[in-house]
Amino acid sequence: MPNLLFLVLPIWCLIFVSSELDPVDNYLINCGSSENTTVGARVFFADQLNSTILSTPGEIFAKASSDLLVPFPFNYISPLYQTARVLNGTSEFIFPIKKRGRHWLRLHFFPFVQENRNLTSARFSVSAQNFTLLTNFQPSNASPLKEYSLNISSNQLVLVFTHAANSFAFINALEVISLPDEVIPAGAGLNTPEGSVQDLRAHALETVMRVNMGNVTIPPQNDTLGRLWFPDARFLKSSNLVQFVTKQEGLNYSAGGETENIAPPLVYESVTRLKQVDFSIRFNATWQFDVDPGFEYLIRFHFCDIVSDSSNELLFNVFVNSLIVSAHLDLKKKTSKVIYAPYHMDVVKRLVTSGDLSVTIGPSEMRNVLPDGILNGLEIMKISNSKNSLVAEILFSKTSSKSKRWVVIGSGFGAVCLVGLALASILVHRRRRRRAVIELSKYSEEPSSVLNSKTGYLIPFKAVQEATDNFCEEMIIGIGGFGKVYKGMLKDGTKVAVKRGNRHSNQGLSEFMTEIEMLSKFRHRHLVSLIGYCNEMNEMIIIYEYMANGALKNHLYGSEHLLPKLNWRQRLEICIGSARGLHYLHTGSEKAIIHRDVKSANILLDENLMAKVADFGLSKDGPEMDQTHVSTAVKGSFGYLDPEYLTRQQLTEKSDVYSFGVVMLEILSGRPVIDPSRPKETANLIEWAMKEMKRGELETILDPHIKEGLKMESLQKFAETVEKCLAECGPDRPTMGEVLWNLECALQLQGREDKRTGEGTPSTPPDDISTCTTPFSVASMGDLEGVSMSRAFSQMVKSDVKDLSDKI
Repeated sequence: MPNLLFLVLPIWCLIFVSSELDPVDNYLINCGSSENTTVGARVFFADQLNSTILSTPGEIFAKASSDLLVPFPFNYISPLYQTARVLNGTSEFIFPIKKRGRHWLRLHFFPFVQENRNLTSARFSVSAQNFTLLTNFQPSNASPLKEYSLNISSNQLVLVFTHAANSFAFINALEVISLPDEVIPAGAGLNTPEGSVQDLRAHALETVMRVNMGNVTIPPQNDTLGRLWFPDARFLKSSNLVQFVTKQEGLNYSAGGETENIAPPLVYESVTRLKQVDFSIRFNATWQFDVDPGFEYLIRFHFCDIVSDSSNELLFNVFVNSLIVSAHLDLKKKTSKVIYAPYHMDVVKRLVTSGDLSVTIGPSEMRNVLPDGILNGLEIMKISNSKNSLVAEILFSKTSSKSKRWVVIGSGFGAVCLVGLALASILVHRRRRRRAVIELSKYSEEPSSVLNSKTGYLIPFKAVQEATDNFCEEMIIGIGGFGKVYKGMLKDGTKVAVKRGNRHSNQGLSEFMTEIEMLSKFRHRHLVSLIGYCNEMNEMIIIYEYMANGALKNHLYGSEHLLPKLNWRQRLEICIGSARGLHYLHTGSEKAIIHRDVKSANILLDENLMAKVADFGLSKDGPEMDQTHVSTAVKGSFGYLDPEYLTRQQLTEKSDVYSFGVVMLEILSGRPVIDPSRPKETANLIEWAMKEMKRGELETILDPHIKEGLKMESLQKFAETVEKCLAECGPDRPTMGEVLWNLECALQLQGREDKRTGEGTPSTPPDDISTCTTPFSVASMGDLEGVSMSRAFSQMVKSDVKDLSDKI
């Protein structure tokens, strides 16, 4: 019988979100804490003291070993992320409900490392009121906050946590809040020519994104319902086509109309507007969002005209995924000509079959109307499917060379039936489209294909089964967040690694697409090569070259009795190979590619210990030429994240440099970046190692396996490079080209000292090692598929030494 944990909060635990809102049901819980925590104007009560708990032994209260660095904009609530309740077995939280109707359920997950437990390894499922909210969820790969809206028709809310095999669940904080009736409608208009209405009362909703235009962040303390609004710039397809405007004019709320519960005033006081340039030029502004395919979405648009001249008419079009949802929208008519009056519009987007959802505003084609358009705010909410689930069950299918498609796989339909239905659907869709759709192509181009004809070829599922002996457990060579990796052999004798995605997980879908795109785009001796992929049988499988010596991580720690330890020269060569691969990503194409998940587990070694960078599922295009960074949600691996990216959500090539510096530190010390088994002061490798290095105690952090034959000049050059890579500010870090130069220099110093001193003779520092600091451009000396840079570098160093000796 599963262990049950019953949590019942006392009635006096209800508090106000603000003076303007008094929800009937309002549970705010700081999980794992022994004391109450104030966040803004809200008090989160300690479940350890203020809860009635009935459970079998085994519940665990975890506390972070030190203050955590919580990414912006979640840092406002960071006090809640210092503790957590760890759940073993099947656990239930039961909340008494006084007011039936819509409630917000907010779940906070921020993994940290405790002295004897690493919460980043948690994996679990969550359900509530017969709705599946999460399946095989891994908080280390997700946003810290999950927000749901449930229509509760009983006198209690039951929240169930179930951990995966050999894992556990945890939660940092919980919020259950009854909502005013006007916040979530009973129904909303469908984005179809018929204009019918979708009933939402029987559905659960998940907040996918809440965006405030004008590029202004709105923290929960400035929203009566405690909502977090993200700035919109990072979602814009082209930010140079808009202007951000903020104006506090005093909003006019009409009786029976909009209220501050719909959206806070700050949403309506900031706006993103089509840039006012040559009025003969017409263009659109588009925001793009990643969503789970196979679902319908409730999309809420917020408008308030705070920019137009009263003498000019503001008419514009609104689109969702290129289909019109409002033609010639006239806000004056919607607000009865009341100026500065807020207005919102709800639309349900029918079944989304791709991983993208775009929202566009564009100028009206009506005569005597100046091209213009505005948007103040946007909310996107996923609607539960017919299985009462909010978890995606989808797969990628390459159906066209012009676009990417994510296809929801049904059962019981034969191939003939599918083809017939598809043809009929196309004919009907075309007819309806002629009547109801305003084409976006007049002012913007259709997005180009992510996967084209150059993408790696499809491999039949049967062939993959044969190659892996039907996915035999004995063939497993790795397990990660995406799924399991198997060793295999194709019929022609080619050894391969087969990465099989977890079909029951709602994560990894976009990563699957991205990895295929990246692996097919680049060919370099220090990047793993794509063999092919398979998407049959509801599968997501990537097949790439087999790397006989596995992950670098396993040669550094955790496999003491299985793998021989690497010496210093081997470690240097592995660093150099990895740096070459990353340098190529940053400079090998017109736009830089940022890996975003550089770590020792993603550097693979072949039979000759040559390093290749792997796992491009989180990779992202770098900034445009006129931009300094890419604004994007934080993704990566705990312990390796660039602190600047973590706090500001600003991604650059220097983010990879920081992560690579962490890997170099692992190589130097032979230990993981976070080790809960060690004393508190040495558990965090970066903090401990940097302190020791600044004290001049470099040798204390060295892996004992590399001390024999190690030349101090080589070590010092390596350590200097590590320190530069781990600089707090990105501009203070070197480029990957400069890192590569320094590593090659460290290798030359190690090799040159071998010749100077002889085996067993104590090394002495050279009179001058400046020959390794002359900068040069490695971009022009790349080793695409076999061109050696070591030989060229060696010749350059020898030449410099000769020139120096001639001068002496």
